Amino acid sequence: MLNGKSCLITGGTGYLGQALVRNILEKWPHIRKIIVFSRDEEKQFLMNQTFPISKYPCLRYCIGDVRDYGRLEKAMKDVDVVIHTAAMKYVDIAEHNPMECIKTNVLGAENVINACLENKVKRVVSLSTDKASAPINLYGASKLASDKLFIAANNIKGAVDIRFSVVRYGNVMASNGSVIPFFLKKRSSGILPITDPNMTRFNISLQEGVEMVFYALEYAWGGELLVPKIPSYRIVDLAEAIGPNCEHQVVGIRPGEKVHEEMITQSDSYLTYNIGKYYSILPPNPTWPLENYLDRFGAKKIREGYSYNSRDNDSFLDINALRSLIVQHVDSSFLI
Repeated sequence: MLNGKSCLITGGTGYLGQALVRNILEKWPHIRKIIVFSRDEEKQFLMNQTFPISKYPCLRYCIGDVRDYGRLEKAMKDVDVVIHTAAMKYVDIAEHNPMECIKTNVLGAENVINACLENKVKRVVSLSTDKASAPINLYGASKLASDKLFIAANNIKGAVDIRFSVVRYGNVMASNGSVIPFFLKKRSSGILPITDPNMTRFNISLQEGVEMVFYALEYAWGGELLVPKIPSYRIVDLAEAIGPNCEHQVVGIRPGEKVHEEMITQSDSYLTYNIGKYYSILPPNPTWPLENYLDRFGAKKIREGYSYNSRDNDSFLDINALRSLIVQHVDSSFLI
């Protein structure tokens, strides 16, 4: 799919960005160019130690910010594929710096879209978050706006052969700022802070997240918002899995935080289809014949009024499953 092509990854030095680079190098060794676009020079310096240009001559490290349209437009010259992972993602920081969040997550999304259109990029996948579904914090609201921009971009592409799609999933295991590394760090104190004993979360491994991006690049028709079918876990079970001898200290939910996460709302359900491994939330006015899409993917309409949330999920990880996943995906030295 990517051999002979050129790919730009915004936020390319992030947790997911580096995983995408690693997987692309392994799966498509004859890719023409991978542009790691990010604003953090230290992260680029360190990433170049892991993926040195001397060993991977297809790599380009490009300092830039999605807020800067001119830099984006130049970086996308002769690019075939764009994966947009850059975002301001910490809920509390976004609440205290609202316009900075808007500039990166909304205006930055607009810049990416316009630069892609200007350079006639072929495929574009933007990463969303479960917090964009029925958002209650600014981060979620800004990512919902970003999702809408990328989906609507299919309506303004004109004769340009370009497809914009979005992938949305829950907490990536061990991603920066997530609960698993936080608990692992705190367990030596003997106390694990629990926001709410009833709290649940979706769980997806880093590799599953990467594979979903690749699926969208290869199979999306443009305008879909794809959602994976993944398990949930209870926060108290995660705490027990990581620190079985630790005290659970209930500290209350933080501002802008939900007790249960949601990836498909009841309102979304009217446009949502089951396509096998994923759900596909379709645009209200697709640029392609709906029947053709349904036939191609064997898509089945989900029940109207259905809400896909972490509390009512059909699949839950128990304590032993969580421990096994931590060993497999996070810390191989973790004792079960």
